[in-house]
Order: sequence, then C-alpha cells, then structure tokens
Amino acid sequence: MLRVLVTDDIDAEGVALLAAEPLLQVDEVATLPVAELHERIGDYDAIVGRSATRITRELLERAPRLRVVGRAGVGVDNIAIDVATALGIAVINAPAGNTVAVAELVFGAMIGLLRQIPRAATGMANGKWERADLLGRELKGKTLGIVGLGRIGSEVALRAHAFGMPVIAYDPYIGDERFTTLRVQRAATLDELIGEANIVTVHTPLTEETRGMIGKKQLDHLQPRSVVVNMARGGIIDEDALVAALNANQLRGAIIDVFTIEPLAKDHPLRTAPNTLLTPHLGANSIEAQRNVAKDVCLGVRDALLRQDLSRSINVAASAGDWTDLAPAMLLVRRCAAVARALLADQGTRAITQLTVRCGPALAGGSSALLSSAAVGALEGVLETDRLNLINARTLADARGISLSVGVSAELGHPRAVEVSLRGGMQQLTVAGIATPDALRLTRIGAFHVDVNPRQTLIVLTNHDVPGVIGRVGTVLGEAKVNIAEYHQARLAQGGDALAAITVDGTVDESTKQALLALPDVRSASIVQLRDK
Repeated sequence: MLRVLVTDDIDAEGVALLAAEPLLQVDEVATLPVAELHERIGDYDAIVGRSATRITRELLERAPRLRVVGRAGVGVDNIAIDVATALGIAVINAPAGNTVAVAELVFGAMIGLLRQIPRAATGMANGKWERADLLGRELKGKTLGIVGLGRIGSEVALRAHAFGMPVIAYDPYIGDERFTTLRVQRAATLDELIGEANIVTVHTPLTEETRGMIGKKQLDHLQPRSVVVNMARGGIIDEDALVAALNANQLRGAIIDVFTIEPLAKDHPLRTAPNTLLTPHLGANSIEAQRNVAKDVCLGVRDALLRQDLSRSINVAASAGDWTDLAPAMLLVRRCAAVARALLADQGTRAITQLTVRCGPALAGGSSALLSSAAVGALEGVLETDRLNLINARTLADARGISLSVGVSAELGHPRAVEVSLRGGMQQLTVAGIATPDALRLTRIGAFHVDVNPRQTLIVLTNHDVPGVIGRVGTVLGEAKVNIAEYHQARLAQGGDALAAITVDGTVDESTKQALLALPDVRSASIVQLRDK
C-alpha cells in the first residue's frame, strides 16, 4: 500500500481521484506545523499540498520513502527542487488549471484601479457620494505590455483585444509564430516594451533571470502615468523601487497580488502607497481554479505512483509528445546502456566517463528523457542507492564526472531508432536498436549487426567464426536448464570474429558463465540482467 499525505486544504474532487485507487492510502490533514510534518513525512510515498507547506531540504531528507511531491498550483518556489531532483523525487505541479482565473483577475483589477471602484465602494459603504471625485480611465486605446507570453500571458493578450487594447509583449523564449497568432507586437528587449506600454503586466516564473526584473531603471523609463501589474510571483517587481515610484507620483497606479514575503507585513509601505490596489494572492483563488489544479496535480501524482508516468514532473525532462508513445524508446535506451556498461565492465572498463545518445526524428521531442533513461541504464547496479530513476540519473551521472550529450540524427536508418555510446578510458562501445510501439529490437552491438529482443536476460558472446560453436553453446545452456528465447549470430567476415546475442528466460548463474567461457573458440561471455522497467 502506497501512502499519500494531502494537506493545505486541497479541493475534494482532486483528493477523491487519489482515494478511489485501492493501492493508495490517502491521509488528509490540515496544514501541519513544521516539527509535526517532519515527524510524519517518513511514512509517506507522496505529499500533495499548496503554498502553505514548505518542502525544504530538511523535510525531504527525512523522507526515505517519498517518491512524489505534488503542488496544487503553478509556482514551486516553496519546494527545494534541486534537493528533490538529487534524491530522485518527482515534483509535479498544475500549470494550466488557474490560467483563466488569473487572466480574468488581471482585467478585473485593472478596471477596478482605473475606474477607482474600491474607493467608490468604500465611500458608499461609509455613507458618502463622491461621484465628482471619481473620474476614471478606460482600457480602450491603452497599450498593454505583457512580460512573458506563456499560458497566462497568452490568455491576457486574447482578452486585451476584446477591450480594444494594442498589445506588445517581451518573451525571448517564444517563437514569432506565437506572436503572430495572438496578434501581438514583439518587443526585442524589455526596455523596448517599457518604452511603449501604458500598462505593464508580468507573467513569468520567479527565477534568477526574472528576480528584480522590473526595478528602478525600468520604472523610471515607463511612460508618465503608467500602471504596473504583478500577478505572477513576488520579487519580480522590486517592491522598494515600486513604493518610491508611487510616492513620487511617477505612476498612475500599481496592482500587486503577490509579494516577496507573504503574508504581507501589516506595516509594509505598499499598504499606504498611493494609487495602489493590493490583493492577498488571489490569482488562482477561484472555485473553478482550485478544483482544476487539485484534479490536475492529483492525477499527476496518481500516475507517477501507480504507472511510473513522469510526464507531468517538472524535474524530469519529459517528452513534448505523448509519454506512453515514448515509453518503449525510453526502455530500449535504458537497456542499450545496460548492455554497453556490462560489456565494457567485462573488458576491464568500469568507470564510465562519457555517455552519448542519438535518436531518430520521430523521438526528437523526447531526446532529454531518453538521455535520462540511458543514464539510469548506465548507473543501475553501480550506485549504492535505491532511488536511481529518471529524475536524478543525470544529476548522479554528472556527480560521477560522466559527460552527457544527446542528439537527433536521420542517419540511424529508422525514425524510431536509438543509439547509446558509452566511453571509459580508451574503450568505447555503441549499442543501437529500434523501438516501435509493438516491439523492441537490438540492431547493433559494437561493430556487429544483430536482431534480438532485449528481454529478461541477455547473453553476449564473442567467438571465432568456426563450425560447432552454436551447438556447443546450446548444449551448455541446456545442461544448465536455461531456456533460449532468441539466438542471433553475427560476424564481420567468414572465419573471423563473431558475436552471439542470446536472450534467455530466467537468470544465468556464474557457473554457467564460466562453462561458456571454457568452450573452445569462445573469447568472452557477458551476462546482462535486464530490468522490466
């Protein structure tokens, strides 16, 4: 039974998706004090929460069973992702569920600020009638500058057109085609956007690149009486610089929903800055959004635990396509790497220094996931850890000084072909194959072309190409009660070097391996035990 801890008041429809699984035990609790959470976390395979629970290094290191962390929302700055990755723990968020909620709030808040709705409502509640003092502004004709044209930024752009707003955006990671489709003018630099926009709204994650992105310099160069909006992450707009600009009457106003430290301190100067509309991190705080993100993250956690589907994990390089479609190739790459490592080890090369993966065009979208799979195959059985997986394999490989690279090549002869090369010292070995949805085939081991399904146990022999070798090998395996599934003999030239790739049922013990090595003309024998997943 796998145990899941659910906290931070996750929507019931999401929790129900986990509770419906007979192999999952779900414990739903209120947000726990740090000490109590540290005490309990060691009993769980997954934890699902929101922003209230901080997933720190200390917590993760107290969780030997933990396999998945689920965040019901977009931001993951409350999670020590680097530590989770090193420990092989998947981090899954819900990036799409709150898109509409945030986009709608952007326009609700902009209209509220420009039409002075909060002041009007407060005055009416206090018995006032301030109509003459509440002259507002319209959105129509105002140029909206969007920093970050991802999911939410794109939804904001679409809605801006309905209000008659020209739109300009800055996002160096989005292609021109997306800008054209959204009818958005592309700003080559952030400064260009700042110079043209009347309203600037930020929709990027908080990273080292974006922290303090809108600071004193940018605020000073905004058009007079502009508005800035931050409903993304606290810290993207420099709060001190923003307060100074508001107090100096540089800006028409500011709308801030997220803050560097939350909750916002009671004496924070933003609370008393003029022309400021502050909300307590309401971006995703709609019934529909909370239901959507809960369902999305719980489905991701369920699939990761029960189906080893990590396509929603943000700390494994997943395919741009369908994870199920990619799975056969990932398994084949892992097995190619395991075969190459075993053969190099039997040749005396145990320390791998370089791992290279090439794949056919049909697998290009999953090339990074294939590299992770190859790293697993190269390291399994070598490291003293039971947490080697797609998430931490490349981190562990890098820590061991293994150089990793991946590429796409149409020269492999098949759109779903893969090729894995391992190097250690002066030795290098390449193993290749083809992964279709129906079958896996090894097609090359070193210089030898083969055709065999890498399953259960693979025996790889090298021998002199002379009559009788195949029969003698079959006799040894038969006497050891080892059943042969496939036997492929390959040679470079008649009478020269040959290689046999033999898949067998069950395991092959050391005495059987020694019996094979004792046969005349057999030069080497490697036994590769292939894991199912």
